[in-house]
Amino acid sequence: MDVPPLCENLTSASRQGAATAYPVAAHASEDALAARIEAACEQACQAIAPVWPLDRAIAVNPHWARTHRGVRQVAARMAVLGGIQVFPSRSYFSDAWTSERITHADLSHALVSLPAARARALTAKQCIDALRDGSTPPQLPLLLDVLDDDPMRHTRLSWRQAITHQVSQTCAAYFDEHQADWQPDRSEGLYAFWRDTLTHDHGIGTLMGIPELGKSLGKLPADRREAERWVLERVGLAPAVWVDYLEAVLLTVNGWASWCAYLRWQARLASETDPHLRDLLAIRLAWGAILLESKGATHGARAFAALQAQWSRAPSLLQHAEDLLVIDEVWQMALEAGYQRQLMRKLHAVPRARLADLPGHAIEVQAAFCIDVRSEPLRRSIEAVWPAVQTIGFAGFFGLPAAYTPLATSAARPQLPGLLAPSLAITDRITAPRDADACDEAHLNESASRARRRQFALAEQGRSLGRWPAAAFSFVESAGIGYLGKLAQWILPPARSRERDELAGRPARYRSVCRPTIVGLDIQARVALAAHVLRSMGLDRHLAPMVVFVGHGSQSSNNAHAAALDCGACCGQTGEVNARALAQLLNDPLVREGLRKSGIVIPHETVFVAALHNTTTDEIEGFDLDLLPSSALERWDRVEAAFAQAGDQVRRERAVRLGIDPRTRSGELRKLLRRRANDGAQTRPEWGLAGNAACVIAPRRRTQGAVLDGRCFLHDYDADHDPDGRLLEQLMTGPLLVAHWINWQYHASTCDPLHLGSGNKVLHNVVGRKIGVFEGNGGDLRVGLARQSVHDGKQWVHEPLRMTVIIDAPQRSIDRVLNTREEVSRLVDQSWLHLWRFDDSKLIRYADGKWLALTL
Repeated sequence: MDVPPLCENLTSASRQGAATAYPVAAHASEDALAARIEAACEQACQAIAPVWPLDRAIAVNPHWARTHRGVRQVAARMAVLGGIQVFPSRSYFSDAWTSERITHADLSHALVSLPAARARALTAKQCIDALRDGSTPPQLPLLLDVLDDDPMRHTRLSWRQAITHQVSQTCAAYFDEHQADWQPDRSEGLYAFWRDTLTHDHGIGTLMGIPELGKSLGKLPADRREAERWVLERVGLAPAVWVDYLEAVLLTVNGWASWCAYLRWQARLASETDPHLRDLLAIRLAWGAILLESKGATHGARAFAALQAQWSRAPSLLQHAEDLLVIDEVWQMALEAGYQRQLMRKLHAVPRARLADLPGHAIEVQAAFCIDVRSEPLRRSIEAVWPAVQTIGFAGFFGLPAAYTPLATSAARPQLPGLLAPSLAITDRITAPRDADACDEAHLNESASRARRRQFALAEQGRSLGRWPAAAFSFVESAGIGYLGKLAQWILPPARSRERDELAGRPARYRSVCRPTIVGLDIQARVALAAHVLRSMGLDRHLAPMVVFVGHGSQSSNNAHAAALDCGACCGQTGEVNARALAQLLNDPLVREGLRKSGIVIPHETVFVAALHNTTTDEIEGFDLDLLPSSALERWDRVEAAFAQAGDQVRRERAVRLGIDPRTRSGELRKLLRRRANDGAQTRPEWGLAGNAACVIAPRRRTQGAVLDGRCFLHDYDADHDPDGRLLEQLMTGPLLVAHWINWQYHASTCDPLHLGSGNKVLHNVVGRKIGVFEGNGGDLRVGLARQSVHDGKQWVHEPLRMTVIIDAPQRSIDRVLNTREEVSRLVDQSWLHLWRFDDSKLIRYADGKWLALTL
């Protein structure tokens, strides 16, 4: 076997250790060994879930790539490999038990329902006694940990911390394409860039207590595969634990690994490949080689022996951790049982006959909202204020898998769930109002584009004056007074309504007539798209005189994670573009005529309107109203008044959670919420999707009138109009998975805010303008939610519950999806969510491959 030039003085000792521990590696053929290492590295990389950039933020289950394993097994692996907590802490469960949030009945239910608890004959007393035991499963060390044995190591950064910081800073410089004016050379890839950067870093050795570190850097492997191979060959670990070891290595830089996994995800959506995650793995492994060279042969041999001894116990440690966590899973299930019992009672209390069963002519307005949990209270209030409004729950991208290109720009941003790749194009077009004179729209579009490009150019020139060193001080002296207005707004936030990013740089004279429009489709394709959307929403029949598509967006200031509040699924975008484009499509006479020929008749008086629900202030804004006929405008005035009254009711509901007196006068309460939203120092403008706990896929009559406290995703579905179950399959592989991702992001950010949350929002520093955030000036890239998104300063506002999914569909339809769609069945079978279904007036649950009576 050829020996790479790295660490020649350690070669003999390292080979001896490897051969003594696991001779199979030493005798394997070159090709077989290379293939085994390649497979292990690739498998470890596949365990990392992606994280989306700030401007396209979506919620992600950080364990998504591990959901083929059971929750408890993943919890054991994360604890042993990365010191990461998957279940809530035992102190959290203890508080819930002491406060009677978890009752004896809840605990008894969990002990009976969990197979592992039954197998071990666990008792309530054993579980209660365990709450006083704060011990956690031991974490396996990495090579750098066993090498970091300097007696004075407590006086400096640990090597793990220092290396994470160095790798993180390198990644920040490499991946930044927007924030820094001087850009690095990326032509050779991330690994080569890191290798070059490290050779010029003269401070890292001092931070690590190795002043002679620089002498070892010249022997760094030139190729990432050399680094991977060098470490795995020489540390002498059993091939059976290679994948585990490599995954543990990636977990030390989980934030940047997640970013690289995003780049890989996007590449695969485009049928391409991306090397960055493998480069990052090689970087972390190469650090082990550098440290070995610095420590010398004696230390190297001792480190190998210690590492081999620890990792030879890996299978038993993982099994021990899994056994230890059975009690934690019992308490997790008990916590969920308390909520599920309340939910079941509320659903059973819903009267059987609801408005949804009334004839279509009794409904004047149909309002389609996103399934987002923040829509549930508003839908309930609107139905109470004006019973002639039928609300509908549907995925907030409204069935348009689109990428949107704003006026006078070339960048296309996705407007759909991150699970999908866009297949439609939407761009801005100037369209005159219905009562305007005919004009040359092509000329108007070109004029508007030129005007906006000029605005962008002027703005960029202004920003550049403050960036260049030679001009920065003079710019501050001459232009600094212009920032007094911004400073005043921070001191006394205005009560203005939500600002729309799409309008930035757009001249005022074009704003009212510039509308997002679907482009690139002929009339047949447009008709087919319209038919598909209407059938999916259940709007291919019994249409009301007015149909409103209500997207949603948030309002906040100085918030790096603002996009995550706009939508937890649709790449961090509001629903405005999709709602407006769809309304315009369905109001098109040619499309309506094509729909009529295909069997979908839209009544002549029916009009489609786009609107946006501001989830921070619970206001609803309508769009393109100048295109409506006078009769429709009269109806809009009525529905707008209903929206306003309902919004006031919801604001009062939410005021309590925000620490605001709900008795505040209506106008003052709205202004107060607006000021909170515009306050650059406000860390909690709204609670987002905190508290989410269930997803109901059923006709509205199953939930109408039930006070679900803004904790349920509600997607309308009528099995009577889906005889083959194809629509149900789309819902269970689309909106259900999106809701699951949201649910687990909140769960993970609450259970382990250190590793799976983004820390204190006040300390955030944005990386690369949109990549992510550091907490402070370094460390790993942070993933997940800020602490302020799940904690109010005194207590957690989000309960870490696995989502309960309730479907109203025949058993055979649900079973068909479970039997054919592995991405859904593994969530159910591996206990990542609970699955129930309506059986006439009863609820039954799915467990252990069977449908069982619900005995909460």
